[in-house]
Amino acid sequence: MLHLAVRMAAHRIAALLAVACAVLGGAALVTTTGVLAETGLRSHLPPGRLAGADLVVGADQEFHPEGDLPIALPERARVPAALVDRLAVLPDVSAVVGDVGFPVSLVGPHGGVVPAADPGPAGHGWSSTRLLATARVEGRAPTGSGEIALSAELAGAAGVGVGDPVRVLAGDRPATAYRVSAVVTAPDAGVYVADATAVRLAGRAGTVDLVGLTTRPGARDRVADAVRERVAGSGLKVRTGADVGMAVSPGADASRSLLIVLAGSLAGIVLLVTGFVTAGALGVCIAGQRRDLALMRAVGATPKQIRRLAAGQSTLVAAVALVPGVALGYLLAGQFRQLLADRGVLSADLPLAVGPLPAVATLLLMLGVVGLSARAAAWRTSRMAATEAVAESRSEPRRPSRARTNAGLLLIVGAGVMSVVPLLARTMVGATATSLAGIVSAIGLALAGPALVARAGSAAVRRLGPGTAAPTWLALANIRAYAQRIAGVVSPLAMAVVFVLTYTLTQTTVLAATAADTRDGTLGQYRLSASGQGTVTDGTLAAVRRLPGVRAAAPVGTTTVVWQYEQFGDVQTESESALVLGPDAAGVLDLDVREGAVSGLTGRTVAVNTEVAGSRGAQRGDRVRLVLGDGTPVVARVVAVYGRGLGFGSVVLSRDLAAGHTTTAPQPSVLVRTDGSAAADRALTGFAESRPGLVLSGAGPADGGADTPPEVWINLATVLVLLAYLLLSIANKLVAATAQRRTEIAALRLVGTTPRQIRSMMRREAAVIATSALAAGLLLSAVPLALLGQGFLGRPWPTSPLWLLPATAVTVAMTAFVTVEIPTRRTLRRPPAETIRTA
Repeated sequence: MLHLAVRMAAHRIAALLAVACAVLGGAALVTTTGVLAETGLRSHLPPGRLAGADLVVGADQEFHPEGDLPIALPERARVPAALVDRLAVLPDVSAVVGDVGFPVSLVGPHGGVVPAADPGPAGHGWSSTRLLATARVEGRAPTGSGEIALSAELAGAAGVGVGDPVRVLAGDRPATAYRVSAVVTAPDAGVYVADATAVRLAGRAGTVDLVGLTTRPGARDRVADAVRERVAGSGLKVRTGADVGMAVSPGADASRSLLIVLAGSLAGIVLLVTGFVTAGALGVCIAGQRRDLALMRAVGATPKQIRRLAAGQSTLVAAVALVPGVALGYLLAGQFRQLLADRGVLSADLPLAVGPLPAVATLLLMLGVVGLSARAAAWRTSRMAATEAVAESRSEPRRPSRARTNAGLLLIVGAGVMSVVPLLARTMVGATATSLAGIVSAIGLALAGPALVARAGSAAVRRLGPGTAAPTWLALANIRAYAQRIAGVVSPLAMAVVFVLTYTLTQTTVLAATAADTRDGTLGQYRLSASGQGTVTDGTLAAVRRLPGVRAAAPVGTTTVVWQYEQFGDVQTESESALVLGPDAAGVLDLDVREGAVSGLTGRTVAVNTEVAGSRGAQRGDRVRLVLGDGTPVVARVVAVYGRGLGFGSVVLSRDLAAGHTTTAPQPSVLVRTDGSAAADRALTGFAESRPGLVLSGAGPADGGADTPPEVWINLATVLVLLAYLLLSIANKLVAATAQRRTEIAALRLVGTTPRQIRSMMRREAAVIATSALAAGLLLSAVPLALLGQGFLGRPWPTSPLWLLPATAVTVAMTAFVTVEIPTRRTLRRPPAETIRTA
């Protein structure tokens, strides 16, 4: 059977090439998704400044919902400082360091800020230098409150050395003069002060960020077991080896969880499109072999053997295409990781996990899809009687399957019902329903396509007048007689149109709605931030409020919360970004409050979006259970319900509730509203210039609190990659379908049809294919996009760049005409008699 499969494959190179391209592209996309998921599950950040520690004890920076993957907590949870002394008495322990971090940056010689690579935790006590790997110290340890040690990189950037004075912005204090006592050369070294000074600048006593231990040679595992026994039941985790990097920066490590979420959201559409394209390519391939398979039935082959033969040759081709496809997938995964890192979604230090598991999963999945699709494509021919199979091998079934047509129409109706979701939920979940509805309706078109094309072709032929040109009559007659073949080409082209329009316009519409929410809700014209210090001090805030022309000024921060709620009898867990506001925020932000007031955000209180209030049962006055960004469970009272959830998120925490539960103080910036006068602008500008570390900028979308969701960037990149895959597969499918018609074209030439008439006929068919695909794609996209626009923008159309629709139409038309024209001209070069003889 294998030998026969190889012989048959050798005579169907064009059709099998389409299968190979579909499998290659599908394997690349599935492997990419798998590598991203594996990176989220298994990759680790480098140990950085903790590379010299043998083990690290820190808080568990993950929330563990029952029956689900853990959720990363980005805010630093503290460790009792008393643990340092308790661990120091353990056998084989060389050193125990309680690491305390605080935000810090240097003031350069010209008054500008020289920030550390990560200002948040860049400052530490001198004892933390014991946790560095191969540190080289020039000078001596800082003593007292007026000395400081700098990394070689920072010292060089600030132009200072040992013994030089330098001004430092640390914690929530103004610029203060220090003397450089040492320069430290080591990977990821930062700023170091005396241990007592570090505790004072961090603003907390009795807790440390983490505890690092060094052990005697060969004793790491033994000490780690002893430490685990000592901290059992306290909620602390002991990390060794590659896990040490997770303790460096919880916020950076939280991006691993995002990778898992993104890979999960991509997996559905990738598998759907890959399966659709692969099955379509195999359908064209098997359709071109129906006569061969029918003749085999006539000479005694069983239905099972026919299906095994079809699956065997397809699997053989797939096996050849899978190897380069998987390799390409690993390369694409690297590019996706770089894209996320460039957008600030993923830590640039998080390496890609390159293991065999995604490759193995891709091989099994794609081989399964190919085998199943090939058997399904050969099912009808294999089940027919031998004589009937031979009789039908040169034509299509007269009537498309009624069950298939009804299933397709049901999918299209179901997609219409799914399109209503954006009217009910003005959230990212509601917007996602639009994209899914478009794809589901396109699959419905693929199933119902043959019946629809046959009816349309019959109606067109009946309306042809006696003076119709021969190429036009032949083109429409072919469309009516070979409705299944035409539908097999129109459907993937229509899917490409639907995919581009729904996915792209969903992103642009959501971004437009988010920008509108933020723009309408941001009353402040300016933003003051202290990127070098990590927080705007209370003294700075008070000084801003006293400036002439300033009407209101309020700090704005962000954090993360985990919200567990019951829905349909099951407990759902959501991790969400949350604004941190105080009762004074009403002067600079308008959240479109429907119930309650922002002025009630004091103590343990929150405000929630209307969508959340309805779906999670969190009305005004109710109490909700949340887990803050450092893992602390709290019960908070809802004091306000607001409408602008896209611009300002689902939940807002009071500043009192977030205090003490963020890595730095929860007010990294201040929104300022002035009277709009030039004097107020000058006063504010002069104030920012007089204070090192302060940055004045215009109030934009980020000031309101909702940055562009990371899913937007990954979805836009996915659109481009999947579109390229779809178009390549469609082009190969069209080439294969046209090449299989060489006998038909040769027969037309033998009865007197000229090459020019044949080219004209094929061009008319290409025009019908392109027009039908565009019309079907636009019709299937119209309802979901109209409802999306109505739900998010209050109008029945989405936000769209002007060039998108013309570019889509040109791409579809070029794909149809080029992929039909080239194989047609190639076929016409051969004598018709030779073509029929060798067919």
